[in-house]
Amino acid sequence: MISVSTFQPLASRRFSTELSSLLDKMVRVSMVNGTTYEGRLLAFDQNSLNMILANARDHQGGTYARVLINGHYVTQVLRIEEPFDLRGLAELLEKSFPNMVVLHEDAGVITVMDRVRVSESGIIEGSGPVAERVKRIFDEFITSRQVQGKT
Repeated sequence: MISVSTFQPLASRRFSTELSSLLDKMVRVSMVNGTTYEGRLLAFDQNSLNMILANARDHQGGTYARVLINGHYVTQVLRIEEPFDLRGLAELLEKSFPNMVVLHEDAGVITVMDRVRVSESGIIEGSGPVAERVKRIFDEFITSRQVQGKT
């Protein structure tokens, strides 16, 4: 029999990964008193869940350059922007690099030819002609998503 404590480190890592995936994304934070804030998540403390939002707006329309939120009063954190379509980018890359593209969904990374790594923020590792081609495909993908209104 496997004890619950065996899964706690894994659960804690997954929680941290999920929360980290919200960094630099637009979120809505609900508080126990009914107040809500929307803004870009700049930072958080994993232990206390204290958060800092940039360019935040409260439920009454007030705007703030920065809001520090006490994690003890947070009831909910919602991502309010559409997630990046990493799978769609991988499929597009696969057309130019058949059988040489690996999607690592857990890490939010695509590897091309075991040399170039790309994420939703662009090329994160690799150089040379392959990386330049991947960057062009990435830029076209981003542009097409903006035109479609899906960024």
